Amino acid sequence: MEFRDILKNLPEVQAPVEKKLSFNTKLKWTLIVLLLYFVMENIFLYGLAKNSLDRFEYLAVIMGTSFGSIISLGIGPIVMASIILQLLVGSKILDINTSDAEGKKFFQGLQKLLVFFFIFFEAMVYVLMKGLEASPGYAPIVVTQLVLGGLAVMFMDEVCQKYGFGSGISLFIAAGVGWRLITAAFGFLGPQGNFQASGKVIAFVISLINADTQGAMLALSAIIATVVLFLVVVWEQSLKIEIPLTYDRLRGYSMKWPLQFFYASVIPVILTAALIANMQLFAGLLQNWLGHATFLGDMESGRAVSGFLFWVTPTNIVEAVITGSFSWKLIVQLIGHMSFYMFFAALFSVFWVKTSGMDASSQAQNILNSGLQIPGFRKDKRILESILERYVLPLTVMGGIAIGLLASLADVLGALVGGTALLLGIMITFQFYQNISQQHAIDMNPAMKKMMGV
Repeated sequence: MEFRDILKNLPEVQAPVEKKLSFNTKLKWTLIVLLLYFVMENIFLYGLAKNSLDRFEYLAVIMGTSFGSIISLGIGPIVMASIILQLLVGSKILDINTSDAEGKKFFQGLQKLLVFFFIFFEAMVYVLMKGLEASPGYAPIVVTQLVLGGLAVMFMDEVCQKYGFGSGISLFIAAGVGWRLITAAFGFLGPQGNFQASGKVIAFVISLINADTQGAMLALSAIIATVVLFLVVVWEQSLKIEIPLTYDRLRGYSMKWPLQFFYASVIPVILTAALIANMQLFAGLLQNWLGHATFLGDMESGRAVSGFLFWVTPTNIVEAVITGSFSWKLIVQLIGHMSFYMFFAALFSVFWVKTSGMDASSQAQNILNSGLQIPGFRKDKRILESILERYVLPLTVMGGIAIGLLASLADVLGALVGGTALLLGIMITFQFYQNISQQHAIDMNPAMKKMMGV
């Protein structure tokens, strides 16, 4: 049996028989996957003696997980497999033509094989390096639970892609952000179940009552940062270039083909945030295992206080200014953090567009398949592709840099949840809203459905 045959026979979720699923069907499967995710997030590992990863809880939202639960691996294996494969294909170390159907199928099969590998690898690393320390004799049981949870997340992601709205990765991140945002704004319970003004809105009111100026400013700054970030992201999401098109089957009918400013959407930030989150987790696990810090950084309470990771991770500058702990070292740290995010967001944007069928050639083919053409030009793929190339690559690079800059700045403003996490939550929710609105419009208008050929 050839290697390609093995990739074709990997277990997968069967694609739907229908060409296009209805709105109600997609909504049903999205809610089912979301419910399963929340249920599994609250199933704790049996045989776990100690959870050393709970100090990395601020990373859990980016990883789409809850450390100590059966889905502790979260989306980590899926994202790591995607990052490595995109880097290998983008650098031409692996020569895979993702523009044709066979190459795309081979790429997806190879990616799934890598996901399987990282599920087993990360489960072993978490347990053997005592990030999730098992009770004596329970290590194989804990590893097995982690593997099963990782496989469940992978297949739930597939179900969401084929039967729901968007991807499971995006859904899990948005769910985690939404849950933590509500808690961060209105939480009022402490660890022991007693009253504690953990929510910033409640903390702001109590600080005003107690005439605590500094406490009120800290709470208010977090609320304002969240609101401002929300408005900026929604505004930038609306920026786009529209290509005028006409429909060759219906004389006089025209439409505009939108190319969003954030052309690669939220994927580059997910990959960049997951990359740095995995580096922090690995640095912490390595430090636990070796008993001393490495060049990656000295990890204390889940954060680097020295080394490479210190200079690329953010610090809340607004809080530092209010509390009087500001130093010029924070400016250097901010520049390093911004540079890291902007570079990798742009890099992953280019790789994602080239491997996901969003390049100029694929877009030109999609337009022709829809029976559309640019008015005043011959119906020729080469002409259409040359026109799209003027916009696709610049939008990909500029959009990647812009979203990386926005994410890095958001991290230092002290929003209610981590800046990157909040940015992801807003963009993903807006994307889900657009997908749901489009699907609902098509379902409610049979003429539009027939005209679009779906």
